[in-house]
Amino acid sequence: MSEAVQALHSAIEEAAGLLEVAYRRDDVLRVLNLYGGELAEAVVAFRVATGAGRAGELDCRFTVPQNLDPYRLAVDNGLLEKTDHPVSRLLVDLAERCPVDGYGIDFGVVGGFKKIWAVLPRTGLQDVRTLAALPSMPGSLAASLDFIDRHGLGDTVGLLGVDYHHRTVNIYFGEPPAGGLAPESVRAMLREVDQAEPSEQMLRLGRRAFGVYVTLDWDSPAITRVCLAVATTDPESLPVELDDRIRRFVRHVQAADPQTRFVYAVASQPDGEYYKLQSYYRWGAGVPDIMQLPDDAPLLTDSLEKEAS
Repeated sequence: MSEAVQALHSAIEEAAGLLEVAYRRDDVLRVLNLYGGELAEAVVAFRVATGAGRAGELDCRFTVPQNLDPYRLAVDNGLLEKTDHPVSRLLVDLAERCPVDGYGIDFGVVGGFKKIWAVLPRTGLQDVRTLAALPSMPGSLAASLDFIDRHGLGDTVGLLGVDYHHRTVNIYFGEPPAGGLAPESVRAMLREVDQAEPSEQMLRLGRRAFGVYVTLDWDSPAITRVCLAVATTDPESLPVELDDRIRRFVRHVQAADPQTRFVYAVASQPDGEYYKLQSYYRWGAGVPDIMQLPDDAPLLTDSLEKEAS
């Protein structure tokens, strides 16, 4: 076991304890040893989610070398099952038609290997129409081009996330609306794709969103989820409730690095919304590019302080 793998596993162990997440050590080490050849240089993040059925998990995600085929490695080593479903061909189709800067993997310490991320060059963001034309892309992206244009979500894409268990794709727009999304825009957008009426806290977060992404699958004719993301140095200042476990985790991260940024996201669903908090075990110079996060992205903490004054 390399020193970098051991260090990250120790951090996972500590975070899982704070979040009261029980996991199998051997399963986690299997993923870390398989993909961790250059872990010492990787961007590494942890993510927790709120809501029913999501509290008992801790996700870890990190970048992997560009010359690695993360999907093939997962299949060859039994982390994913081989399938003829279009989800298995999406990254190949993408790499054949678009420049890719690198990849990342995402696994749950309980649920195992989940996603692969494809990072597109910040200087060469891809037109969403180019991605919609990929043979293995869900048809709902092409069907949603008018929706994307009317709601000003962006013409270009900087990041894709492929979830192999749920067979979904996340499309992260590279140039989200300047100044966030107005409440009436969020309401209209979610209503059109049959999502639940947004809460006041979702509308408030939407005003400060630096990022927008949508979720697609191969069985639905339309977008199945819309997510808005904000950056903050203090999640406890957000207009949301943090349960005791997540609050302990946040304070632990802040004690280690008081200047660290968190990414807090709210995702729509037909039956309501749920929230996700991402923290960085290792930030690195590449994070703004990977997250499509401008250097001057508004921190929600600062924005809320201005509104209250």
